[in-house]
Amino acid sequence: MKRNSSKAIIQDLLQLAGITIDGDKPWDMRIHNEAFYSRIVRNKDLGLGESYMDGWWDCPQIDMLIDRLCRARIDNHIKNTKFLFKILAAKLFNLQTKTRALEVGRKHYDLGNDLFQLMLDSQMNYTCGYWKNATTLDEAQLAKLDLVCRKLMLKPGMRLLDIGCGWGTLAKFAAENYGVNVVGITISQEQCKLAQDRCQNLPVEIRFQDYRDLNEKFDRIASLGMFEHVGYANYRNYMKVINRCLTDDGIFLLHTIGNNESTVHAAPWITKYIFPNGMIPSITQIGKASEKILVMEDWHNFGPDYDKTLMAWHHNFNQNWEKIQSNYDERFFKMWNFYLLHCAGAFRARMMQLWQIVFSKNGLPGGYEAPR
Repeated sequence: MKRNSSKAIIQDLLQLAGITIDGDKPWDMRIHNEAFYSRIVRNKDLGLGESYMDGWWDCPQIDMLIDRLCRARIDNHIKNTKFLFKILAAKLFNLQTKTRALEVGRKHYDLGNDLFQLMLDSQMNYTCGYWKNATTLDEAQLAKLDLVCRKLMLKPGMRLLDIGCGWGTLAKFAAENYGVNVVGITISQEQCKLAQDRCQNLPVEIRFQDYRDLNEKFDRIASLGMFEHVGYANYRNYMKVINRCLTDDGIFLLHTIGNNESTVHAAPWITKYIFPNGMIPSITQIGKASEKILVMEDWHNFGPDYDKTLMAWHHNFNQNWEKIQSNYDERFFKMWNFYLLHCAGAFRARMMQLWQIVFSKNGLPGGYEAPR
């Protein structure tokens, strides 16, 4: 395809979203390399992210740009192809084996505890905060942790499993505030080490372990921001592990990003640069995976709160960049900013959701009263 025809196609599509090349609005794009147009037509979302990292284009507010592109549903105007702006539909064709599962630990979560300590809240939550009554990131994340514990109806002496425990944040909070014994598992070596340090002298055990190797009983199970790494082909097996490890009267809380539609293929840029082998589940996929295995007690969507959380992370990352820039390069800086703003725009446009789903093993007698 000739470059000039590529330019016409892209400009026409951008106009559908109210975006002008070299315009004066904060969501308008500035093109620094004319090869941008043919690269986007050729490589779609991968081309969009990589060309930004290469300095081929810029935008004052990438989050606003993505929000507009999503709301305009640009993909509906492309025939016989999926356009670059159908963002973050991180799906998976290939089975995510135990070996493949370790890749996201090495490439993302092991990037450096210094990065995450400066970007996240003081408790190091790397999942969506709960902003209902919060005005700061710290308040939103503490509210989220307490909401999870209340939904799980934790009581002193219970045994809690945290699948994908991160840096031990939920494990530490639950042990200190609800008197439970916790086992947390992660596939990140860096997370495991720091989580063990943070949970010293508490009834908390942090393990470097794959969820598929679990075969012991717990009163409660929680998984915050880990299901996105399980992979479509493994959803049902994941639910079987939950069933195997949950006591008969147990409760399981699943906190996950959700997709509005079911797909089984990965978005190239987010997969290549941020979350290898990731996939965002749909309502249908979660329902089919849990059918005849678990009973759904409650489904809570607070997706817009992820926009606020991501923008707070973006602010922290940029405010603290000088403290860690010697450990990274300028291309990483652009990549990380694109990641955070790209995701914020998608949640703002309601293309992505954040679900907390409560399951029981056999149905709770008398029903379940969901905290909010």
